[in-house]
Order: sequence, then C-alpha cells, then structure tokens
Amino acid sequence: MAEASILTASYEHGDSMLPTGVLTTLQKTFLFGNPISHSMAPLLHNSLFADNNIPWNYSLFESMDVSEWLQRLHAPNCIGGAVTMPHKITAMSHVDALTEEARMIGSINTVFIRRDRATGAKRYIGTNTDCIGVREAFLQNVPGILERSRGKPALVIGGGGACRSSVYTVWKWLGASKVYMINRLRSEVDDIIAAFKAAGFQGELIWVGSVEEAKKLETPATIVGTIPDYPPKEEGEIVCRAIAEEFFNRPEKGVMHEMCYHPRPHTTLYKLAENAGWKVVNGIEAMVHQGIAQQILWTEKPLEEFKLENAQRIVNEELERRWT
Repeated sequence: MAEASILTASYEHGDSMLPTGVLTTLQKTFLFGNPISHSMAPLLHNSLFADNNIPWNYSLFESMDVSEWLQRLHAPNCIGGAVTMPHKITAMSHVDALTEEARMIGSINTVFIRRDRATGAKRYIGTNTDCIGVREAFLQNVPGILERSRGKPALVIGGGGACRSSVYTVWKWLGASKVYMINRLRSEVDDIIAAFKAAGFQGELIWVGSVEEAKKLETPATIVGTIPDYPPKEEGEIVCRAIAEEFFNRPEKGVMHEMCYHPRPHTTLYKLAENAGWKVVNGIEAMVHQGIAQQILWTEKPLEEFKLENAQRIVNEELERRWT
C-alpha cells in the first residue's frame, strides 16, 4: 500500500518526535472542528492505538476558537492533531510548513510534529491525508485500476473540501487526462479551478454545466462523489444528478468511489451507479485509509503494523449500530 511512503516523506520536515518512552506513555491527539459530535474518528483512532498497545488518546474538540485549538495543539503531551470543517483552510496559516498535498489542495486535515534538525524545536506540519484515503480506496479495491484510469477522464461530483482532495487524487495518482467537475453552483467550481491554477496545478479541469455538454464528452473511467445524500431540490442539484446519470447509463462502465457514508454507505448516488453496472467503492474505505495515514505520521510506525481489516470491521459495526 502506498501509505508507507508518507512516513519517509515526513522526515523531510525534520527529525522524529518519538524519543524513547513516548510510545509507552499517555499522549493526546484530537479532532478540531464544529459540529463533530457524529464523528467516528475517535472510535477508529483509539482502536488503532489499542491494536498497537499504544496508550494514547484521541478525542473530539468541538469549537470555533482557533486560539484554544493552538493551545491544545502546542501542549507538551500533544503528539499532533486532526482538523475538519470549518477550519481546514484557516488552520493552514497556523502551522510551520505545508506538504505538497496540502499546498496544492488548499486545506489540511492533519498536523504532525517533527523536530528541527538545527535547533531541536518542534515544527508543526500541515498535510492532507484525505487524498491518500481516496487514492487507497481505488488502489486497494479495484485490481488494475491504474491501467484503466491513466490517460482517461475522471469526474468529481461536488464543490467542497472533499472535492479538492478528489481532484488532486485522480490527477496526481490515478493519471486522469482531464477532470470533469459538476456541482450545484458553478461559482464554487470556478473558485476551485482558480485556486488549483494558482497553486501550480498542471491538469485540465472542465466545468460541465448541462446534460447536453456531457453528451459531447468522453465517458470518465473514474468518478468520485463528494456530496451529501440528500434528494436534489434546487435546479443546480437536479442538473447535477442528471449529468451523473448521463455518464452512469452509457455502455462504457468505470469505477466510482462514493465518499459519503453517513448515515448509510449505500447512498442514492451509490445505488444509481451500481444499478447502472459501475463498480462502486464506499466511503468507509477512504475514511479508514486516511486515518491510518494519520496514525503513521503520529506514531511513526510502518503500515504493516496496522490492522486494516480490524479497523474496517469496527467502523462498519458502528455504522450498522447507528442504522438500527
């Protein structure tokens, strides 16, 4: 799995933060966002810590106060942190450095710590592991996906933070020749395209605004859905759904990763794609893989020491409990 390379890359930002004893003493990390009471991140991360016999704790910090977040993040017993909406962009200006993924995507979801080689001072590094989650959802569930995706168009549905991570993923790692973008509001997509171009993005991003436009385009090999599972009501939402169905219903079939898994992984979009003959990978896959990438950065343990199947089982069981 490709998550392993992120540990090596992290040392470009400084030396290890784990002197003898840190893995056997209580350290804290947390998710900063609002609202986040529904998050399953504590369940995932605390299970991963337990699997590795690491006495660390992951908790939720639901707040809008960035100063309180920084106070917690810089506490002596904090080993790093996670960030979610609405802070993923704001938090970028409060770290010492950004990884290439974070800079290109324009948001962070993770802060890890390394020591400055010259001074020994802590350096707080912002990165984005959401893109790793999307990448691994494809790579680990679809044999031969790179052969199918390279040089072919991709489609990203939505215009939020998950959209940015998905655009970067299908271009950087899946080799998309161009990325179609559909969303209820063109202005959101225009902003995303402008931000990517300003960051040096070299791929081709194409707004698709109607079914008529979609009919003229080559079928995407990969699709990523990043929108909530609500029935379309506004005109832009209705058009967005119709464009997606235009691609789904063609003779050529590809692979879709549906990132939405709350409250149920089998969303309406998931079912539409599956019923049309597409291979669909649910959002739990990305959620678990991005979390393991965070764990690798915090614990500095190799990927092989994480029990992926156990983590997936625990998350699935919790989702099933919430459905009933």
